[in-house]
Parts: sequence; C-alpha cells; structure tokens
Amino acid sequence: MTTFQNFLFNPVLTLGEVAVGQHYYWNIGPYQIHGQVLLTSWLVLLIIVGLGITGNSDLKPIPQGLQNFTEYVTEFIRDLAKTQIGEEEYLNWVPFLGTIFLFVFVSNWSGALIPWRIIELPNGELAAPTNDINTTVALALLTSIAYFSAGLRKKGFSYFKRYITPSVILFPINVLEDFTKPLSLSFRLFGNILADELVVGVLIALVPLIVPIPLMLLGLFTSAIQALVFSTLAGAYIGESLEDHH
Repeated sequence: MTTFQNFLFNPVLTLGEVAVGQHYYWNIGPYQIHGQVLLTSWLVLLIIVGLGITGNSDLKPIPQGLQNFTEYVTEFIRDLAKTQIGEEEYLNWVPFLGTIFLFVFVSNWSGALIPWRIIELPNGELAAPTNDINTTVALALLTSIAYFSAGLRKKGFSYFKRYITPSVILFPINVLEDFTKPLSLSFRLFGNILADELVVGVLIALVPLIVPIPLMLLGLFTSAIQALVFSTLAGAYIGESLEDHH
C-alpha cells in the first residue's frame, strides 16, 4: 500500500508520523510517539497549573503578588476574547483561548530560557513542545474543531450556508479556506519557533558569550508575539463562525 493510500485510509496516523530531526520514541503497542514532546509538554502544563493554584489559593480583595499577575493574565485573555468574538459569546470561549495562549506562551519561553539540550537522551534531544510540528498541528486542529463546533452549535446545519455566501461560485474557495486555516496556524508557529532556536543554537556554538544574549531577548519577545498571534487568530476564526451571514 502506498503512502498516499495510507493517508486516505488513516490520515490521522499519517500526520502523526511527521517528524523533523531526531526524536526519542516511546513504543505503545504497535505505535511510536515522540516521548520528548510529552516530557516537555507535561512540564509546561505543570508550570501553568502550579502558577494557577499558587496564585489563586488565597484570594484577597486587593490582589497582591502572584494573584495580581494571574488576574492581569485573565483580564488580558478576556479582553482578547471579547475583541475577537464579541460581547455576547466571548465568555464561553475564554477558557479555550486562555489555555491555548498560556500553553503556546509557556512552551515558547521554555525553549528560549531552559537549556533543554544539556539533558541527554538515548536518542534525539529535548526542545520546546512547539518546536515539534505534531504539537502545532494538534493545536491547529483543536482550533478548527472549536470554530466548527461553535458555528454548528449556534446555527445548526445552516452554518454551511457560509460556503455559498455571497455567491455559490465561491464554494470551492470557501471550502479551501477552511482547510488552509489549520495549515497556516501550525506551520507559522512551528517555523518561527524552530528558526529562532536554530539561530540561537548556532550563534551560541560560534560566539558563546556576548552575541547570543540580545538574540535570546529578541527570541523571548517573538515567542510572546507568536503566542498572541496564534490565540488572536483562533479567536478571530471562532468569532467568524459565530457571525450572522446575510
């Protein structure tokens, strides 16, 4: 059976085999998964959950310390959701957008701040979760599922009228647009994070003391921007699916 036939019969497993570079594989039955991605993803989730519990375990009327930080992040995500989705629907999507933003943000910063490569593995090397294309594709597919479910829940099957709006001639273009959204989301995030880590890694090897520091600071800034762009586009797609098309 050819690769194309495999993709037709089982596209999810085929996408799961996409790999760039060397990886540390775990064997679960007949399947192989990228173990290093799960290890770093669990650490990122542990950081997010730890900050959330610590910052909100002893709430005070006047926020102080970590509570002040967590409330600022919550307000930022709430404002982002309100801007992209609208005042009527945004509250339902704050948890989703907040989870996406925080996971991408902390993942990106972990790649810029944590020296993953000094931890030796039997094969492959540790890196930020968003350094693996399978992670970014999974996040993009979750976003696609979110905006499809948002539109179908609000409008039912009349949601699909958007494909022939404003003219039936645009049907193939509108369908293609829905397929390109997750591709653009995943490859934009993956490409930027991979390129940033490669550049910093090469410069550290060549000039280990002075030159990489400004680039690492720039990497922190661009990593935060990529998290903002991803969550903003996710909110925009959800808001678009909830719009009333006439």
